[in-house]
Amino acid sequence: MILQALARYYDDLLQQGKISAPGWTKVKISYALDIGLDGQLKQVIPTRQDETVGKKTVQRPQEMVLPAPIKKTSGASSNFLWENSGYLLGIKQKEEPQRSLKCFETARELHHTLLDGVDSPNAKAILRFFDSWQPEEAAQHPMLSGELDEITAGGNLVFRIEGTYPQEDSRIREAWDKARNSSSKDAVKMQCLITGQEDEIVAVHPSIKGVRDAQSSGAALVSFNAPAFCSYGHEQNYNAPVGKHAAFAYTAALNHLLSDRNSVQHIGDTTVVCWAEGAEEAYQNLAQFALFGQEMPGLTDNDLRAALKRLANGLPCDDLGVDPKRPFYVLGLAPNAALTLAAVSALWLGISGVSANAARLSVRFFLRDSFGKLMKNVNDHYDRMEIVRPSFDKQEILPLWLMLRETVNLNSRDKAPSPAMAGATVRAVFSGGPYPASLLEAVMLRIRAESSVTRGRAAIIKAYYLKNPHSDCPKEVLTVSLNEASNNPAYILGRLFSVYEAVQQSANPGINTTIKDKYFNSAAAMPASIFPVLNNLYQKHLRKLAPGLRISYDKQVMELKGALGENYPVRMTLAQQGAFDLGYYHQTQRRYTKKEDQNNG
Repeated sequence: MILQALARYYDDLLQQGKISAPGWTKVKISYALDIGLDGQLKQVIPTRQDETVGKKTVQRPQEMVLPAPIKKTSGASSNFLWENSGYLLGIKQKEEPQRSLKCFETARELHHTLLDGVDSPNAKAILRFFDSWQPEEAAQHPMLSGELDEITAGGNLVFRIEGTYPQEDSRIREAWDKARNSSSKDAVKMQCLITGQEDEIVAVHPSIKGVRDAQSSGAALVSFNAPAFCSYGHEQNYNAPVGKHAAFAYTAALNHLLSDRNSVQHIGDTTVVCWAEGAEEAYQNLAQFALFGQEMPGLTDNDLRAALKRLANGLPCDDLGVDPKRPFYVLGLAPNAALTLAAVSALWLGISGVSANAARLSVRFFLRDSFGKLMKNVNDHYDRMEIVRPSFDKQEILPLWLMLRETVNLNSRDKAPSPAMAGATVRAVFSGGPYPASLLEAVMLRIRAESSVTRGRAAIIKAYYLKNPHSDCPKEVLTVSLNEASNNPAYILGRLFSVYEAVQQSANPGINTTIKDKYFNSAAAMPASIFPVLNNLYQKHLRKLAPGLRISYDKQVMELKGALGENYPVRMTLAQQGAFDLGYYHQTQRRYTKKEDQNNG
């Protein structure tokens, strides 16, 4: 299903002229070898372009449409019309000279094979270059000596002949297309699993580039690299036969998605892309804004919520150009150690793979549904996450990356959330399924480690128990703001702790360490042991206050104690601790709100 959806996406892009034709793709080029019709190198032209990233301007290689790359192996194998300096010049940094010479000879043979007999001045110029160039003397060439280190650093080079690029030559393009479409006598033809048509089956699929922590040269989505993964005497990808066109189509479509920085998101170790059937960017942009906080010009958070509610009700958003019935896809990829036969079978079903390695990719999740249904799930998630927030917090909704940040220690070196937990959370939000238990556990761990219930952590607790109901954390405490009518003991205890903290702060203005720092965790876990201590401290702090303030606080405490009764719980479950945290958070926000009202009055 994944590969089929990507292949259809390629066809949509091709029809709209947004992607290269079969056999051609965008390649990042750092330098152009400017040669004359006689094949002599005249100069080396940098092709890097300035690009603004944040407040900085950086230079990035220029993208050119060139013959599609071949799948690299341990041996020497060259691409057509472009390559690194080892293949086109016979010299490369940090590479054995003999290896570079072998690569150059491989490139020379390939270009002779494809261009011999092609009636084109550009083709003849390229062949003259390969026949006359002396790799052993390359380092001393006057056109290279000035920038030799940069040219040989590993970036891709391309030919330029008399001001034009040979890939623009129709006769050279025809030679490449003919070679690509020709079948060798040893070609294996079988029914393609993607198209259902008989086609030449490719043993090795093109590489996927742009997945975080995968090999920069590219990784495989479908791969068989050991006999144990094979069956019925088949080798390599003949175990999962995919035709030449389909293999190119799905990899080209996926590389197209991964190459656009604005459309790629990283959640933990997972690289996330999404697309709509028909390849209309409006769907992709809105989904990026909705879940990941990727801004859309002219669209506010309020506009987003209004759009999500319309889509959730099955209504189109004509102003944004989106239809709720349009099929939509979300794919999460991560580095993977080995794609076994079982994993490949799972790939067709959209099930995740196994452990990590940069050479191969695992499918963390794959979701397919109507755009309206997926956005309804996202909108429901935001409804569950809605909670009162401090006045200084201007973030109306918490995008996924900000939500997951609440699960990590921001003072640690590695600030990435748990990969498995992050992937499961994304899947839960988009699919409307239950949140993973690991999400709640990570949040509670941070609360206990820092004695701090932030807006994000309180929102996660509220959302988790709304979606994953538990009797110890009932719906009456899962409110946006303070529920004074709730008689839940854990919730009231959290409220009482907040009042005790407020009394201490009023009695000792500017105090650095409060009872929260010392007693919060134990009060949430073992109230019967800690609250008598807190009550004694409260009485001491209360005596320091002015009579009016003392009466006000004492009234609050007596009301809360009256609702609790005489006996405190000895221990509280994780769910009860969640109710405690919410009670504390709600009461604290009510206290701050009253202070702001007084100051404004």
